Formats: sequence, structure tokens, C-alpha cells
Amino acid sequence: MSNTEWRIGEDSEGIRLDKYLADHARLGSRGRAVAALERGKVYVNGAEAALSDAGRRLAPGDVVRLWVDRPGSAKRRPRTGPVGDLDVIYDDDWLIVVNKPAGLLTVPLERKPEVPSVYDQIEQRLRSHGKRRPLVVHRIDQDTSGLVVFARHAGAQRVLKDQFKRRQPGRVYWAVVYGAPDPPEGTWRDVLVWDERALIQKETHPRDPRGTEAVSKYKVLESFPGASLIEVSLHTGRRNQIRIQARLRGHTLVGEERYVYGPDVLRPIAFGRQALHAHRLTFQHPADERLLDFEAPPPPDFLDLLARLRRSG
Repeated sequence: MSNTEWRIGEDSEGIRLDKYLADHARLGSRGRAVAALERGKVYVNGAEAALSDAGRRLAPGDVVRLWVDRPGSAKRRPRTGPVGDLDVIYDDDWLIVVNKPAGLLTVPLERKPEVPSVYDQIEQRLRSHGKRRPLVVHRIDQDTSGLVVFARHAGAQRVLKDQFKRRQPGRVYWAVVYGAPDPPEGTWRDVLVWDERALIQKETHPRDPRGTEAVSKYKVLESFPGASLIEVSLHTGRRNQIRIQARLRGHTLVGEERYVYGPDVLRPIAFGRQALHAHRLTFQHPADERLLDFEAPPPPDFLDLLARLRRSG
């Protein structure tokens, strides 16, 4: 069986994730549990659990899933599409920073096992040099371009993920949105809840126990007839955060297909994806805490969109 799933009952409340997996009814040993976490085969409530999550205490209702045939394990699923050259921005013994093209997943998805990802390309690159697999630190959406970082080993992953958890890294995006945000600079604050069925973020009441805070600072960089180029700095890092926060204020991203519910009287602007680019990434090096600051220029399709909008004015 390629996937096994368990729902946590009250009898397992508070148990560590690694101990739960190590039970004889599941993986049978802590060594196998650690290996599964290390290889990205374990998911809790739909999110990948890393080795650093081994001590996570489970709660009733949590869903633990084991993806046995996850790409990168002993059994590899065939993948479509080329595994081309990576645009590597930085590479050392601790981490790799990549400028991801739009259309490529950051990491393999359980529901899209045949779709290639940046993870696949890095894994192939490292394997050709006899080195271990990369480890996930954070992600950006499939159709978002720009900067993403992977760890080279568990120690680096633990430090980097802790930085993201404490909201230390600077994450700056460029987006093209319909309309003109008013005021031209400010802060977006929302309470969001992830809809597991629809796979989208939704606005919810501040007292909703499922809700999580989403905070972004935005600034208009350039205005066009019917659209604006904005810079968005993330304070929190919720899934699809910029896309939903812009839409909640009537400034849907150009090319957006998911967050377009409700009345829309926008003049369509042709673009093949959501116009979102992870432009700048700043964080401390996990080895010596020196500041690393990376920028990735927008890709050709994004620059072409800006050129068309400038001509339209």
C-alpha cells in the first residue's frame, strides 16, 4: 500500500509523533519512524512533517499519513517533464538557494506524484555528486516564481525552520494587482482558515479557534491604467497569503484563477499565471548567523506584463 492514514483518538492524545509512528502496529521501530520523517514521507493534517517535528504532540482529530512511495524513497514514481538546469543563487555545505521558475512545484505533492519539482532537480544534482537529499525549509506556490531555500542536512534545516517559525527572515514579493490600493502603502491584517476540501484560504472571524493571523506590509511601486505593481513584505507566511489578502481588498492578482470568488467587474489583463514573484529573501546563515540577502529579478513573462501595462498608459 503506497499510503496509510490514521486519525488520532483520545487514547493517543499527547503522544509524540515519532513514538506514535514507532508503534508495532505502524512502523515498528523508532529507527524506521526517524527515517520516514527524514525522507519526507510523513504528513500531519496534510502538511509535511520533518525530522524536527518528531517531538510534536498529537491531538485528537489529527490525521497522520505515511506516504510510502514518496519520490526519493526506494520506490520512485515516474515523473513527467524535463529535469533541467537549476538557477542556483547560492550553494554551500549548509543550504541551497534557488530562483524557482513559475510552473514548477517547490516539492513533490502527494496528490500530484507525476509532476516534477525543484526538490527533484536538487536531489538529482546532489545524487550525481554522491551527496544526501535536500531538506525542505519553506515553499512557494507552483505558479509563483522566485526565491526558495533548501537545507543540506537536518541541523541546517532545524535552524532555518526555526527562523521562519519565529518570523525572522525577510520575504519580499512583487505582485501585479488590479486597481490601485488606497492608501498606496500600509498593512494588511486578516484572520484566515485553510479549507481542506477546497484547498483555499478563507477569511474567518477573529474568535474562530481554527483561525490564524495573516499580516503583510504592502507598497505601490508603479501604477498603470487599471493595475498596479506592488511590493509585499510578509510578516507571517500563510499559504496563498498575498493572493487572498489582495483579493479581500478588491485587488485580485492579474492572472489569478483561484481567489476570484464574488463579484468581479475587472477589465481582463492576459497573463498565464498569478502575477507573483518572490523577489527578495533575507535570513541568517545557520552556521555563523551572518546575514544572507538574496534578490532574484522577475522572469521574462513578468517583465513582459509590466512592459505591456506601461505601453497601455
